[in-house]
Amino acid sequence: MTSQRYIALIRGINVGRAKRVAMADLRALVAELGFRDVRSVLNSGNLVFTADAAAPGAFAAAIEEQLVLKLGVAARVMVLGSADLAAVLAENTLLEQAVDHARLLVFVLGDTAMRAAIAPLCERSWGAEALAVGQRAAYVWCPDGVLASAAATALGRQLGDNTTARNWTTLCKLYALCNEPAAVAPGA
Repeated sequence: MTSQRYIALIRGINVGRAKRVAMADLRALVAELGFRDVRSVLNSGNLVFTADAAAPGAFAAAIEEQLVLKLGVAARVMVLGSADLAAVLAENTLLEQAVDHARLLVFVLGDTAMRAAIAPLCERSWGAEALAVGQRAAYVWCPDGVLASAAATALGRQLGDNTTARNWTTLCKLYALCNEPAAVAPGA
């Protein structure tokens, strides 16, 4: 089988005091599932790993199950292959106006059928803010900050647990890590 790089985005961990998970524990949990070269980015549930080609949805389900069984944390996990992540990055139409990439949010869609549900939000006027949708993600430019964003709040409400959001800077770091050579195992 061919090995590929994947990213796992875990929703809602290490936000405030709820659902605290040490990244070392998370990396160990994912490695125990047989995934290789597991690396974390920041302290908010962002992983990059190598696995034999399979369905990312099966990877997400396995990680979700082990989070509950081993760490006692229930959290939604979304897994994208590196090619899917590249497509999410390429589809962003808000890059020209988003001058601060920490304020450019990307809501990864758990189900592409959600695009229809958020289409009406894309047609609304958001003032200085902007909202756009691609095949696998929705993009929100929050010039006055993420917490003050009416568009991000409306999108989050509409999507519920069918999404997780990361800022543009974080997704670019994950993509760069996907493209780094995998670590060579000792004795290999």
